Amino acid sequence: MQIVCLDLEGVLVPEIWIEFSGRTGIPELSKTTRDEPDYDKLMRGRIEILDRKGLGLPDIQKVIGEMRPLDGARVFLDWLRGYCQVMILSDSYYEFAAPLMRQLGYPTLFCHDLVVDAGGRVRDYRLRMRDQKRESVKAFRALNFHTIAVGDSYNDTTMLAEAHAGILFRPPANVIAEFPQFPVTQSYDELREQIVKASR
Repeated sequence: MQIVCLDLEGVLVPEIWIEFSGRTGIPELSKTTRDEPDYDKLMRGRIEILDRKGLGLPDIQKVIGEMRPLDGARVFLDWLRGYCQVMILSDSYYEFAAPLMRQLGYPTLFCHDLVVDAGGRVRDYRLRMRDQKRESVKAFRALNFHTIAVGDSYNDTTMLAEAHAGILFRPPANVIAEFPQFPVTQSYDELREQIVKASR
């Protein structure tokens, strides 16, 4: 039995924070896990900026409601779900992901939760568990799944290393340089070929 674990943002959908940064004109919010390997530092900074600018969850959800999956993502995901078991492992939040999951045909998603007050302000975030991507892959391996992991950022590299095969998809140059052990793909056709190859 085989399972493929996919990151969400940057692999199937655009980066939510980059989109929100562009819509609000706040460049500091464009920083993602492609730029900052310390996830807690990244999220604390985001929450502080939102609070300072008077922005809350409804503002972010409005932008997400107008977003679409990456070109070709739904076709690729439909193929993959017909080929093997698929799990989306994301460091995003259920409060963000719902509209995008609908457009992707409701694949199974593991991610985190936000702590939001009655006024819609984001006060904190709650991890499902630390390093949940790697821990999920480790658990699937313990369940005797041949496991392939696909991601694009620093926060994906531990799950790529834990899997039987790890694949980078459209990563930035800094991630390619620091993790040369993982093959790099730039299109869904290339990714499909690498997954089939890693399945053998």
